[in-house]
Parts: sequence; C-alpha cells; structure tokens
Amino acid sequence: MGKGRILVVEDEAIVALDIQARLMRLGFEVTGHASTGAEALRMVETTRPDLVLMDVLLGGPLDGIDTARELMLRRRLPVVYLTAASDEATLDRAKETGPLGYLAKPFEDHELSVAIEMALVKFEAETRLKQSERLLSTTLGSLAEAVVSTDRDGRVTYLNASAVELLGVSVARALGRDWNELFSILDEATREPVEGLEELCVPPGAAQQCEDMLLRTPSGKEVPVALSVSPLEAPSRGGQGGMQGRVLVVRNMARRKRAEADLLSSMAALRTTFRQTVRALASMAEKRDPYTAGHQHRVARLACAIGRGMGLSDDALEGLEMAGTLHDVGKVYVPAEILSKPARLSHLEMGIIKSHPEVGFEILHEVNFPWPVARAVLEHHERLDGSGYPAGLTGQNICLEARILAVADVVEAMSSHRPYRAALGLPQALDEIRSGRDRLYDAQAVDLCLELMQNGFTFEEPGLACADPAGQAAEENA
Repeated sequence: MGKGRILVVEDEAIVALDIQARLMRLGFEVTGHASTGAEALRMVETTRPDLVLMDVLLGGPLDGIDTARELMLRRRLPVVYLTAASDEATLDRAKETGPLGYLAKPFEDHELSVAIEMALVKFEAETRLKQSERLLSTTLGSLAEAVVSTDRDGRVTYLNASAVELLGVSVARALGRDWNELFSILDEATREPVEGLEELCVPPGAAQQCEDMLLRTPSGKEVPVALSVSPLEAPSRGGQGGMQGRVLVVRNMARRKRAEADLLSSMAALRTTFRQTVRALASMAEKRDPYTAGHQHRVARLACAIGRGMGLSDDALEGLEMAGTLHDVGKVYVPAEILSKPARLSHLEMGIIKSHPEVGFEILHEVNFPWPVARAVLEHHERLDGSGYPAGLTGQNICLEARILAVADVVEAMSSHRPYRAALGLPQALDEIRSGRDRLYDAQAVDLCLELMQNGFTFEEPGLACADPAGQAAEENA
C-alpha cells in the first residue's frame, strides 16, 4: 500500500516530471500532473488525491495561491506549496490558504518525503479534531440542559441553545461577559444569593450538583434549577497548568416540579378513592351482619395502635389498616340467617363461618395491594401453636399483620355483643390474650394491647384507624 496519492501542480514540465519520479521512488502514488490552476481543479474532482503539491507561480489567470483558495471552497485537501519565491507579500497570501507545508526549490528527496508525510499526519489530526469539535458542538447543542463555559476569570466562552433560551440572551451578547452579569443563583428556601457557588458545588477535582436553587435571569425571571459546576483544568506545563475555566450545567426543574406536584395530587386523590373503595367493600359485608357493624373498623383501629407501638412504618400501618378493615369481608359468603342466629351454631354452620378467611382471600388476592392484605385476611384466625384455621400455621409462619389482627380481633369480638351471647366485657377479653400470650398470640402484640387498654384506649374514636390528623382531614374534605 502506497504512502499517499499525490497530485502535482507544476507549470514547468521538466520539473514536474522530476518531482513525479521522486515521489514514485519514495513510495507515493502520483494521481496526475496539472500545469494550470484550472486543470488542477478539474483533476482534483476526477482523481481524488490525498494531497496536492502546488507550485506558487503558475501561468494563466489562477496562480497556485488562487487555486489553493478555490480548493478550500470546493473540498478540503491538504496543500504543500512548492516555491522559489520568498517575497513577504506572496508568503502572506499563501498563509491565508492554510497550507500544511512549504518546500523551497530546489529540495532534496528526504525534504520532499518529510514535508508530505508531516502534512498528511497533521491533516488527519486536524480532521479528527474538527470532527470531534462538530460532534461535541452538536451534542451540547441538543442537550435540554443549559451549558455555559467560562474562562478562568469567569467570562463566558460558550453557551448552547438551551442556555440561550433559559437566560433569554443572545450568544453575541453573552460571550465575553462575566457569568454573574448574565444570571444569579439564589437559595430556593431563603431566596438569598448563594455565596461561594464555585466552592459549594465543586469539591476539589470533582463535580457536584446543587439542587433546590433558583436562577434569576437578566429579565428578572426566576426559574427553579439544579446546578453543577465542573472545573476545566489544563495539564501542568512550565507552571502554566491549573484551573483554566469552568463548565456550568443548569437543569430547568420547573417542569419536573410541576409534574411532581401533579403526581402528588393525583396520588392523594387515588389514595382517597382507594380508601373509600375499601370502606365500601367492608361496609358491604357488615350490612349483612348488623350485630357486628363497625367490628372491622374497630379491629383496624386497635391493630394500628398495636402496630404503631411495634414501630411499623406509616406505609406498613396503612397496609395493616386495610387488612383490618377487610378482615371479615369473606362473610359475604355466609348466609345472613347464620350470621344473625341467636342460638348456638351447629358444627356445619360453624364450618361455614370458618370459611370466611379463605373466601376473603379469594376476593382480595387479585387486587394488587402494595401490602400483604390478602394474606393477613387469610391468616388472621391462625394461632401460634397451630390450633387456628384454615391452615393450622404455627409461629413465624403466620405473617406479622395477621398476628396483630388476631389479638385485636379477639379483644374487640369478646368485648362486643353477639346474637348468641352478650358481651363478655373487656376484662375477660384481656384475660384471654394474657393467658394465650406466646402460645396462641404474639407476645409483643399482647403486651402492647394490654398497655394500650391500661392507658385508656377506646374503639369509638372518630376518623380513620391509622391516618394522622392532617391526612384524616384531607380525606374527609375529599
């Protein structure tokens, strides 16, 4: 493979032949020889050389410099001038065309080879650099974030289209100005100017994003933004290294903040609708059993109080409330005459009653709750020693929510009136969970329940079981 394809432009035929012979001897491929500028322009289009050896002095209307200038307009090609002329005016004209080398006639073979090879290497490097610059410019220009670069004194050296739009200033107006004149950064909470922004957002050798900021534009407009500042450091050379400037990347957060606010509003509305749907479903079950109306809500209230004492998160408490509110929803399967029967239930009737956890599970397991609601409903009659139903689970195999509900359910049920018996009273209910502590019922849940009752807990407080006052008010107003 040759070292490169060369077009020779020389109006002296003997000199041209000599140069062509030398080039071939040095391993280059000669694409042709042109003696005038017009001929050279035609041959460039047909032969596609890698480099043009151009004599400065050519006959005809176009000399070598004019021809090189025309080449620059038509296509980008490296040019090495061949010249015997050394007057200052000619050299100044030649410099304007950006040649990649000069060869003064006469020249040696090694001078010819070195000049061409250096020109080709330099041209390739410049081509790659220009491509990288175009890619970088295109990339920065297409970013949604505003990008502003400065020199070491804080004067703006570049800003992309997003920065122009955000700041409301033209490129011409911005370049060369101190960035502090174009915009100021305020703390969003205090609305005070942020002092020492560079040090705040730029730890040594790194970039850090500062959020919850306000950008104030030259027109006085304030925009919520997130800001990062990255140092531009040049390699140290002869003591000239260090900070050369900064790149500021500013992300407009207005749309995101509006979206977050809309999302929070939608979630609040959805949560309200969700709670209302759950209460409606619970009410449907209780309508068939007027003797236990409110039972599920009261169990949910006590269960939440126990769960809060256990240190459950607000999210987990909400799931516990849902499970408590729905724990008897499976009773919609039980005939109303059994639910309201004033006499002792038969073995068959008791079997139907005991199916309600499984029926509740079947109703709820297709609902995509973010909590184990269906499982808690299924297991709330299980007991630690395996004597419960429907699966006879033991110990930690019973989920925590179900273990809490078991305590709350027993205490509320024994404290309340039933068709087949009068209320047994709270003291007897507490004796039941106390005697079954760590055998039938979760020990921590029992201890917390006893403590709650000792401190005056009541089932009949109005409102939601687990909601805080602010959340309760919001839902009641919905």
